[in-house]
Amino acid sequence: MWRALVFIGLLCVAAFGAVWLADRPGTVLVTFGGYELQTSVAVAAVALAAIALILALLWAGVTTILRLPSRLTFASRARRRARGYQAVSRGMVAVGAGDPIAARRYAGEAERLLGHEPLTLLLKAQAAQVSGNRAAAEAAFTQMMEEDDTRVLGLRGLFVEARRRGDALAAREYAAEAVRLAPAATWASDAVLEARCAERNWRGALESVERRASLGLLDKPTAKRHRAVLLTADALDRVEHDREGALNSAQDALKLAPTLIPAAALAGRILSDKGDLRRAAKVVETAWRSHPHPDLAEVYLNLRPGDSAFDRLKRAETLMKLSNGAPEGRLAVARAALDAREFARARAALQPLLVERPSMRVCLLMSDLEQAEHGATGRGREWLARATRAPRDPAWIADGVVSDQWAPISPVTGRLDAFVWQAPPDVLVAPEIAMSDDVTADLDDEPKALPVAATEEVSHIPVQPASEGRPAIAESEEEAKPSPSATPMRDNASPPRPEPVVFPATPPDVPRPKEEAVPARRGAFSIW
Repeated sequence: MWRALVFIGLLCVAAFGAVWLADRPGTVLVTFGGYELQTSVAVAAVALAAIALILALLWAGVTTILRLPSRLTFASRARRRARGYQAVSRGMVAVGAGDPIAARRYAGEAERLLGHEPLTLLLKAQAAQVSGNRAAAEAAFTQMMEEDDTRVLGLRGLFVEARRRGDALAAREYAAEAVRLAPAATWASDAVLEARCAERNWRGALESVERRASLGLLDKPTAKRHRAVLLTADALDRVEHDREGALNSAQDALKLAPTLIPAAALAGRILSDKGDLRRAAKVVETAWRSHPHPDLAEVYLNLRPGDSAFDRLKRAETLMKLSNGAPEGRLAVARAALDAREFARARAALQPLLVERPSMRVCLLMSDLEQAEHGATGRGREWLARATRAPRDPAWIADGVVSDQWAPISPVTGRLDAFVWQAPPDVLVAPEIAMSDDVTADLDDEPKALPVAATEEVSHIPVQPASEGRPAIAESEEEAKPSPSATPMRDNASPPRPEPVVFPATPPDVPRPKEEAVPARRGAFSIW
């Protein structure tokens, strides 16, 4: 649009000039070399414009001829660079696709066309990595360190290669140099923090966290949490030789994260040992309200050494009130009531946990309760059997590792604050045994009589005695007799396998007996 308006404007100016010259007639006389040339002003203006145009065209042609070699060279270089970057692009695709042959070919082509460009060196290093040539990859990364623009990239490549060959010291040096050159490099700061945590240099790790927080690499809640975890780790390392310093570190951690369970448990234990029971109870109760945990319950119940079982039971009931009847509170009450031999209280505390599928700890507590109250009965063994198939209780989990003890870093990846308190997944968990299962029935009760048809069928079941720790089936009163219709054995032939016994079904009009369990002798077998 604007170009059209400019063109129309120029046409208007030219027309105005032509009209202006036509309205003012005159002559132009040129004398040169004895010749005279006389013409009108309009013709002279047109001739002058034509001469100027011809001179401009001649100048453009001369300059084009003079610049032709440089332009040809520039075009050749442009085509070469275009081919080189195309090779880089295809090489990156080959690296991503995991094709080492194509990656090496394109890396060589890119280096031939582009020289030691940063992208060329990166493609060369990655092609060597894909091919498994670690020496070539390290050589390419070392070459990157010669240029300021690619020095940090080279350090990262050398860091990765050092970790792959297990050289932790070299990896740490590369990461530290990268942090010095580029403090905002996340991978370098993470590596330095991980290395200091692996060396249990918790104070140095705190400095790393502070630096990352100041650069904006961590948000404020995460930075506070990491500082609390590191202070707790420092307190755990100092608790054996410097209990006062450990207490200070644990209290500083609780100021940053009041619900951090390991810090609260450690601080409560140290304060209890010092005799400051009020502060210890306050620390544990604050953490318990948010996250009921068995470690906190253990510290709280044993705040004052030498207390009676009834005193511990009262404290357990306080914890259950603070947690609004949470499962951990009920388990603490049940354990304390069992120690105090208050069996009714223990059953009342565990009863809500038995409505759905009880966990392993609940089943074990019920087994202890049955054995403490009624002796070694089948009910206790039944709960033990259910415990083997019950869902697992929460534990400390980090990167697939289940641990009974908390740790500040993951044993697999070295990640800080990796352990979380949660229930492990129910993998390879067998179905729960029913309460009326014959295997877990009360073996000390008197056997009930079977219907006549059932006893006749059972008497023909062959019995194998218990051997090598396997449970044996209850023996019958008489030895198994072969069936009259059985086929006689041939010489050197193995005896035929007993056919499966099918119990006769009860007719619809005949009421089923209340007990159909196979009578077993007392002590004939055990479930363990």
